[in-house]
Amino acid sequence: MKYLNEREIEKNIKNQNIIIKVEEDSIAEEMGIEPGDILISINDSEVKDVLDYRYFIQDEYIEVVIKKPNGEEWELEIEKDEFEDLGIVFESGLMDKAKSCSNKCIFCFIDQNPKGMRKTIYFKDDDSRLSFLQGNYITLTNMKDEDLDRIIFYHLSPINISVHATDIEVRKFMLKNPNSVKIMEQIEKLANANIKMNFQIVLCKDINDKHILDKSIEDLSKYLHLGCSMAIVPLGVTKYRDNLPQIESFTKEDSINIIKQVGKWQQKLQNEYGTKFVFLSDEFYLKAEIPLPNSDYYEGYPQLENGVGMLTLMEEEFFEYFDTIEGDNIERNYSVATAKLAYPLIKKLCDKICEKFTNTKINVYEITNYFFGETITVSGLLTGGDIINQLKDKELGNMLFLPENCVRANETVLLDDLYIEDIEKQLNVKVCLSNDNGAKFIKQFIGG
Repeated sequence: MKYLNEREIEKNIKNQNIIIKVEEDSIAEEMGIEPGDILISINDSEVKDVLDYRYFIQDEYIEVVIKKPNGEEWELEIEKDEFEDLGIVFESGLMDKAKSCSNKCIFCFIDQNPKGMRKTIYFKDDDSRLSFLQGNYITLTNMKDEDLDRIIFYHLSPINISVHATDIEVRKFMLKNPNSVKIMEQIEKLANANIKMNFQIVLCKDINDKHILDKSIEDLSKYLHLGCSMAIVPLGVTKYRDNLPQIESFTKEDSINIIKQVGKWQQKLQNEYGTKFVFLSDEFYLKAEIPLPNSDYYEGYPQLENGVGMLTLMEEEFFEYFDTIEGDNIERNYSVATAKLAYPLIKKLCDKICEKFTNTKINVYEITNYFFGETITVSGLLTGGDIINQLKDKELGNMLFLPENCVRANETVLLDDLYIEDIEKQLNVKVCLSNDNGAKFIKQFIGG
């Protein structure tokens, strides 16, 4: 596999279609395309971004123009299988800059970060391409009519939309963007083009809950015939809200009432349409101290990335595999650190492993989030400093497992700019990232 080095990338950084990698045994390698080459056009059409690229390469015969570093242009005629990729990777995954968000949302987590963190922490994307490619949620407020037309032309489906409220005045207040009032018109346009949409509501106490939530569920459920789903997640309140409206976290009683309210809608929609459509994130059940629903409840987990049914799925996967294996008496000594939200389940699963594998010891530690504030209880927001400070005097065994979502994919840096390597050095223990798949969770301890 060929790569372009950093100096070569820097020289060509202004061109969005610069190729930095060519896959081994790919069509591109066979045609003599190399790192440093620039993609000019496909089928005489300009390639503006990754959506153009993917659309143009679908055909079995394409004509590609490549510009070499010496300025020479190659015209390549390529015959291939339909939808087959060329095997090239661009400097930017989007082949373009991600579109940033111009909202001033009262609940935005990025605005609740402390100062002095790396720049990428503060970037707010609101890009339909990332919604389609990576599952990101977008508000649609930063989109022009031609952007919406492009979604329809390429049939980017599903698109994940952060609605928050269908009551226009409430949504305008929450997003602080005059374009937020177009939401139902935009959703209707996408629906008429048979674009599947998944909806998200970040629920804020005394703002978009209660009767406002009822209206949102009623309005959005009109599109469930497209296979749509809807997730409701609670606002995460950090200690850095000095310049934002002060919003209280939901209490246990609040959470119980929300579960009841949404439950009535689920029963109504199930009876009328055969689907619950709307689901609450795991946090509401844990806050309410109510057992999580079983796996059948989640209808295939359509909102897993929003933390809807994540713990139920992990437990289901765990026991499906756990019941098929036999224990042993091999000596093992590990530790696991996780956040408050997942701690009860992780402790339960580790105890089960130790019961069957009688000479295995797994210490499970709950990490309090002092960096963002103790109200933040999800593992994806754990920081290196909190982990180090709370584990420095603990028994860690031969290896410490941390949740894989506390670092970005293919990276080893946590939100406070400490690296896995820093944690290893400070705690004098090997650190591995723990898998949230239940079966793989077992295998990381016992092998197999």
